[in-house]
Parts: sequence; structure tokens; C-alpha cells
Amino acid sequence: MSDENTPDAPTKSHGRISIRASLQPRDLMAEPLHVKSAWRAKIITLMPDAFPGILGQSLTGKALDLGLWALEILNLRPYGVGKHLNVDDTPSGGGAGMVLRADVLDAALTDAAAGTRPDRLRWPLIYLSPRGKPFNQAMARRFAACDGLTLLCGRFEGVDQRLLDHHEIEEVSLGDFVMTGGEIAAMALIDATVRLLPKVLGNEASTVEESFSDGLLEHPQYTRPAEWNGLTIPEVLTSGNHGAIAKWRQAQSEAITKLRRPDLWQAHLRRKS
Repeated sequence: MSDENTPDAPTKSHGRISIRASLQPRDLMAEPLHVKSAWRAKIITLMPDAFPGILGQSLTGKALDLGLWALEILNLRPYGVGKHLNVDDTPSGGGAGMVLRADVLDAALTDAAAGTRPDRLRWPLIYLSPRGKPFNQAMARRFAACDGLTLLCGRFEGVDQRLLDHHEIEEVSLGDFVMTGGEIAAMALIDATVRLLPKVLGNEASTVEESFSDGLLEHPQYTRPAEWNGLTIPEVLTSGNHGAIAKWRQAQSEAITKLRRPDLWQAHLRRKS
């Protein structure tokens, strides 16, 4: 966790950033340029050095460098109060742990709102929380269709409820478990969303044929060698009969979904009826 920033200092950015005033000389040739229309993710966090992390690698990292999306990190610590820049306090009513203060987070959210749309349908404001609505592929598609989003990474026992209510913050969960903070969850959400942006994957068909794209789990995949450890590729996949291959893959997806995810299977049946 870095405490070197001040509230007046520019936020740390990754990917293509705009040229702007700075108190210290910067090598602008070493920084990629900011593409103004790129989809943007703004992260409010006490762990700014955790980013970009895995998002800076592989396809998401390449897309970040190309300016297909942009990542802006806002360090919460400088918004803290008092000599020690405290960002949290004890829970009202007693209890273990600490709660992130509404006034501190409000100041950070105000700065993060610069350059974004007030319309939550175009620019969602999200708090990563285990009590939120479960994140899924449909949600990732919704976020990818927006101009960008702002993610609040929680720590300790959570966030003052007044802040969530005042800013109409959407709570999103990765699943029924608790983590030490929202940073890893933020990376997972961004990764799932960014890969749906145009030109990020290169092969647009990949996002159509994968798990959850039609509400079912993906069918098994095979590749060379044709025989491995005495095991062969299903004959239909090497037949060249594309109609038969499509039917086989659909049947496999249905069978796997029915076995492993009865909830998805029942939802699939309801959609068909």
C-alpha cells in the first residue's frame, strides 16, 4: 500500500493515458497515449500497487497497451483524515473490525466521477461485496456495453451504508465466500468484461461459443495429437461434418450443464418452454 500520493496528485494510470500537467518531469515517449473513446475502468483502492496485476498480461494487457481500454487507479489513502490519514473507524453499535468512512469514500468518489457520465446505465458505480448480486456473463456483457465503470474495492468489515445509499452504488459479488479485500474480485470482473470489448480477443466467435454465452456450460474441447495416452479425439470432430459437430457439441453442453449445474439447466429449460 502506497502513501506517497496526495489528494492533489494525479491518479496512477495504466494503458494509454492523456498528456497532462505534472509536478515532476515525465518521459512522455515511454507512456502510451490515451485513446479518449476507450472503455475505462476506474478503481478506488487502498492497494494501488496491486494493479494492473494480471490485467497487464496476455490479451487484456495487450489491449491495454493498444488503448482498447484504459485503467485508472485512485489511491484511497490520501483522502484519509487526521495525522495518520485514517480511512476507517470502529463500527457503530460495537463489533469486531473497522468500517470504511463515508466522508473519506465520498471525497474519493467525487474525484473519480470526473470525466464520467452521471447515468448509471452508461457508467455503473460498483462496490465489490459478498452480499451483492452474483456476477455472471450477462452482467459482464452489460458492463462491456457501457462507456466504463467505477469499482470500489472494500477492506476490513465493509463500507458505511450511508455512502452506498447516497451514491446508489450497485453491489456485486463473485460468490458465496469472503475475501480480504475487493482488489482480486475487481480484476476478475474487469477481465471478464474487457475480453468482450471489440478487437480484444481477435476472434469474436470465441465469446459466442464459450460457457454461459447461451446459458449452458461449454462442450469439451480437443486438439492435436490425435491420440494421446491411448485416448483419441471423438470421431465426429474429425469427420468434417459441421452439422453433426454442432449437434454433438450442443448435446455435450446440455449433458454437462445438467450434471454439474442443475440451476443453469433448469433456467435453460424455462427459457425453452
